[in-house]
Amino acid sequence: MLIDTHSHLNFNAFKRDLDEVIKRTLDENIWMINVGSKYETSKRAVEIAEEYKEGVYAAIGLHPIYASNLVKIKTDPEEGDFLAKSEEFDKEKYKELALSKKVVAIGEIGLDYYYRPKTKKKLELFKEKQKEVFLKQLELAKELNLPVILHCRMAHEDLLEVLNFQFSIFNFQLKGVVHCFTGSWEQAKRYLDMGFYLGINGIIYKLDLKEVIEKTPLNRILIETDCPYLTPIGVEMERNEPIFVKYIAEEIAKIKNINFEEVAEATTQNAKALFNI
Repeated sequence: MLIDTHSHLNFNAFKRDLDEVIKRTLDENIWMINVGSKYETSKRAVEIAEEYKEGVYAAIGLHPIYASNLVKIKTDPEEGDFLAKSEEFDKEKYKELALSKKVVAIGEIGLDYYYRPKTKKKLELFKEKQKEVFLKQLELAKELNLPVILHCRMAHEDLLEVLNFQFSIFNFQLKGVVHCFTGSWEQAKRYLDMGFYLGINGIIYKLDLKEVIEKTPLNRILIETDCPYLTPIGVEMERNEPIFVKYIAEEIAKIKNINFEEVAEATTQNAKALFNI
């Protein structure tokens, strides 16, 4: 058994064949957590999860790129650039979604400085807004006693600073995973010391994360696809799917010089423990 802890079957890329994708994934004994990026996709993730007795779950949250509309965001090449429409974080609306027993986390939330304003003043406002929205969602996670799925791109030091502040000032232990981890081993260790898991996906085919994977204990690793993005090498199709999470488990096994079954068993138990599924 495997669990894809970060998928986006709630996105338009799966609009035409969603049922078929989920069926063939479950038939392979692979479970999945569909992760929201704003209210609309969070709501859709919950709706999808509620159609299945087990094996399909949801996370709800507002992605940092929707916290501010100060920059242009690149999506799929054919879509070009667009000015991301910011969305105010409505705590009560998200709390209502969380009434579903299929909601297992708040996410994906965090900081993203990849596309950022060019002027110093706008950059400061941009970062402040992201941090403000991030903090509100951390408070929601605490209130609901749910783990968090953290998104972090080009912002690890700021994210670690926010998390350290939460621990030191409010003295509560957050649970969660740093999705699509892209930082250094030194940064990874700081997340691990705070109790977080690291989410490993197809980014390992683009970035050198061998040291991180080698040094991170197997009981602190989760596997994910981030589908429809980050398709693993060896897959003969452009769109990624939850079923391809097995390639990530195989690559981790190779790097750690252990067998696939060990990775599958450990990461499945990790996911079940963190997300209470």
